Amino acid sequence: MSPTKDFPVSWDEMHRHAKLLAWRLLEKGPWKGIAAVTRGGLVPACVVARELDVRLIETVCIASYDHQNQGSAKILKGGEAMGDGTGWLVIDDLVDTGNTFKIIRSMLPKAHYAAVYAKPQGIPTCDTWITEVSQDTWIFFPWDLEAQYRVPLAEVHKKG
Repeated sequence: MSPTKDFPVSWDEMHRHAKLLAWRLLEKGPWKGIAAVTRGGLVPACVVARELDVRLIETVCIASYDHQNQGSAKILKGGEAMGDGTGWLVIDDLVDTGNTFKIIRSMLPKAHYAAVYAKPQGIPTCDTWITEVSQDTWIFFPWDLEAQYRVPLAEVHKKG
């Protein structure tokens, strides 16, 4: 199913939702460290690390998206420094189909998996999330956007 709904997220919303994620994760710790899934997980991982006072941060680098499509995942950097994941928190901006978390879970089976946003297909791979959106929603994150004119929904609907 290709995305049919656009869901833009502002910097303020991302910060607020990442902080909510930290609140949910606070009682589940203590955490040895955080593994940010690059690139989308870097911003929420930073906020969560600050709120949970976690200083040890690693990255797991997996590429699976371009600006509007999900493709096959490529592991660019694994989680070797985190052992089996015990005590580690893996953070991403979005769990979509769950493919990225499945790949990382094979490397870090004992880590806790968290995302700010979750789609129904990805939820089974995620331990903690904040906001669920439909599978046919495309989330536009603030680091992918610039302020510009947008056609009103009613006008788009007339053409569609």
